[in-house]
Amino acid sequence: MLVVGMSHRSAPVALLERLSMDETVRHDTTSQLVERPSLSEAMIVSTCNRLEIYSVTNSFHSGVQDVVEVLHEMSDVDVDTLRGYLYVRYADAAAEHMMVVASGLDSMVVGEQQIIGQVRTAYQEATEKGTVGPALHRLAQTALHTGKRVHSETDIDDAGASMVSVAVDEALENLQIDNLEGRTALVLGAGAMASLAATHLGRLGVAKLVIANRTRERAERLAEHSREAGVAAEVVDFDDRASALACVDLAVSATGADEFTITPADIPEQRRRDLMLVDLSMPRDIDDAVVQFDGVNLVNIERLHQTISGRGDKATGHSKALAIVAQQLQEYTSEQRVRDVVPAVSALRRHAAELVDIELERLRGRTPAIGDPDFEEVTRTVRRVVDKLLHEPTVRVKKLAAESGVVSYESALQELFGLSTDGPAVAVAVADLPEGQLTTK
Repeated sequence: MLVVGMSHRSAPVALLERLSMDETVRHDTTSQLVERPSLSEAMIVSTCNRLEIYSVTNSFHSGVQDVVEVLHEMSDVDVDTLRGYLYVRYADAAAEHMMVVASGLDSMVVGEQQIIGQVRTAYQEATEKGTVGPALHRLAQTALHTGKRVHSETDIDDAGASMVSVAVDEALENLQIDNLEGRTALVLGAGAMASLAATHLGRLGVAKLVIANRTRERAERLAEHSREAGVAAEVVDFDDRASALACVDLAVSATGADEFTITPADIPEQRRRDLMLVDLSMPRDIDDAVVQFDGVNLVNIERLHQTISGRGDKATGHSKALAIVAQQLQEYTSEQRVRDVVPAVSALRRHAAELVDIELERLRGRTPAIGDPDFEEVTRTVRRVVDKLLHEPTVRVKKLAAESGVVSYESALQELFGLSTDGPAVAVAVADLPEGQLTTK
């Protein structure tokens, strides 16, 4: 199993946008991936905050090279740039990564639930395309099950909502109001945090939402969800956000952009009322200098990110979620190792059966005087002896494979059957791989 990807943790928003794929591009790209000699299965998770290619490869370095080349051809982003921002997860590290992602533990808003649906969609699309085989099927199913457990068995879902509610509560306190009835709010962004903010503002009775996002399609989708919830909503172009500030009481920015979405230059000279700004991004979306204007207030929750989002070491929900991932990973890897060793055990038994047949045939030719009943008894005896000789090592090697303890299943296979196995799990940045492994043809 191999993962090659980039996310908000490793790459700027501008680069993620260049690599973003719609359904058609994902279909074409997965097809290109499985046509590569080292790759046999592939699925792609593409969101506003991440692009990850999950694949099955017969060679670590060749697999990474093939994925990077396909990404280069698809996006026209040069290989050196890709090398600087892509990360790699291999074998067990790849399996763990998908489980962590599906659980919302690697999201910009820890615990957000959109990502599990996005992983499910990626899996379903690739399955329909025929680029998912047995290996990715088992991993995707396990990852989705892990995500469901994390959301149902921990309070990790409260993390993002808590961050939004704390920030908006502080904004209401500054406005000296209890709710947003009759008020208009601007939401910048259309990702997980912006969606949470729009939902929370709706619950507080906001009369109208104005939504702007760099990708207008995503803003339209969020606006439609708001209207379905009974909240009036309209979409404006992202470049027109400064004009919208003149007509709203509250503006929430949650884009995770590399540059400020609201600066002092964006504050309209003529405003109908005081303006409350709420910055839900890390790094910050709104320039602190905006408060130089009378009637403009800013709530910045960057300082609250660690404690409220659930990323801190003492966060109970986060710790429980990681424990669930660890448990599911152990069960998955044990099952996979047993699956990996079964073909070798079966091959050994087939080989032993063939040897028995050959030797019995030779015995039959050398002892023509033995009657059929006696020879059948000899045959049964020989087969029982061989079965008993093989029983203990095959049971033991399956147990070693499942437990993967001090004595690894790789060494057990090598010792018992003289077989070679694949290398260990790997989790690195693509930039740390040798240059010669990642050059365009």
